[in-house]
Amino acid sequence: MGAAMRRIQAGNVLSAFGLGFTVPYLYVYVAQVRDLGAGTAGAVLAAFAMAALVVLPFTGRTIDRRGPIPVLVGAALLAAAGALALGLSSSVAAVVLSAVLLGSGTAVMQPALATMIVWCSTTTTRTRAFATQFFLQNLGLGVGGLIGGQLVDEDRPGSFLLLFGIEAAMFLVLAGIAAGVRIPAAPSIADARPVDAQAKARGGMRALLSHRAMVQLCVLGFVLFFACYGQFESGLAAYGTEAAGLAPSTLGVALAANTAVIVVAQFVVLRFVERSRRSRVIALVGLIWTAAWLLAGVAGLGQVGQAMATAAFVGTYALFGLGEAMLSPTVAPLVADLAPEAMVGQYNSAFALVKQLALAIGPAVGGPMGAALHGPYVLTFVLFSLGITVLALRLGGKLTQAQDHPFSVLAKSRVVARHTPGEDGPGGLPGQRDRAADARA
Repeated sequence: MGAAMRRIQAGNVLSAFGLGFTVPYLYVYVAQVRDLGAGTAGAVLAAFAMAALVVLPFTGRTIDRRGPIPVLVGAALLAAAGALALGLSSSVAAVVLSAVLLGSGTAVMQPALATMIVWCSTTTTRTRAFATQFFLQNLGLGVGGLIGGQLVDEDRPGSFLLLFGIEAAMFLVLAGIAAGVRIPAAPSIADARPVDAQAKARGGMRALLSHRAMVQLCVLGFVLFFACYGQFESGLAAYGTEAAGLAPSTLGVALAANTAVIVVAQFVVLRFVERSRRSRVIALVGLIWTAAWLLAGVAGLGQVGQAMATAAFVGTYALFGLGEAMLSPTVAPLVADLAPEAMVGQYNSAFALVKQLALAIGPAVGGPMGAALHGPYVLTFVLFSLGITVLALRLGGKLTQAQDHPFSVLAKSRVVARHTPGEDGPGGLPGQRDRAADARA
């Protein structure tokens, strides 16, 4: 990685570390520590999610007009203010407003960081750059949650102020790191930086919606996030405790298994991902997640013992982690490769908005089903996972070779550069290349 990419990835892991410190404990903090009740805690979580839905439609154009660095710095400062305000808030209005600030800031960070990664990478390095981002995000969230859990104490409100203070400090550090990034010229997106702001922003959402491949990818992305991330802490957790009769502590073990598989498998699967068509990798993820939901069916619907049910449920989360490790170096680079040079920020923001919608709708649908309609719940998400495979294969028909399998195109270009007849040595003898051809290769 170059210096700019190292700074971006460092900022990425610090922001994830800060979020891991507090997000798992928001409900407990509002409902019990501040004694504002379960209703207020639910409103805070809803405000956190809804704030993202409000700001993301405006984020992409701002990134394309002003560049991602000032947007990321502003978002980090906003999130820092929201985190610190949450630690100091004691009334309903204050905690809801603080959650809005924190949710807005963290939502804007995602497409800004993604655009910076695009600007600082090429087609050959982008897959690994996004894989590294996902790996560091999970590592930061996991370590932050682990340390935060050791510091938090429901009987000491001051311990929560410490957590939110550390989170705010992480966001301030992110702002400082982002402000110091010097983005190099990106040969793969030579026109990415905003020179003529009005020209760069032309087209906007209308142009994006007319791009059939991107629309299909957004539909696919919604199903992906709805069938996986939207169920982790709601429907699947309710299903595990109600249908499988698992202890709440088992949910923590399952989440740990999910993170462990991501950390272990992330770079193991990279070579397979790089050598395969992106659409087929996503289709394979759909089949893996189908197996995961069938395993969940064994845990809650099969006539098995408690140990077997626990193992099957933990295996469900582990299979989800394997699919996530395959998606992270696939989907985000595909969004970047589909985007016109002047609309990288808008495409990243649109996809982030789709993800946020899935994360908002997923728990609302999956939670009640997972708690009460156990058979239909598993069947529904088996069908959704199979739908991922079908949608991915259909998307493959709309992609160019460079978009679906960029490494094959690069490999061919290297072969052509090395073996073009016109580049042969004196007399045109095969296998004799001049120095200019070697340099281009």
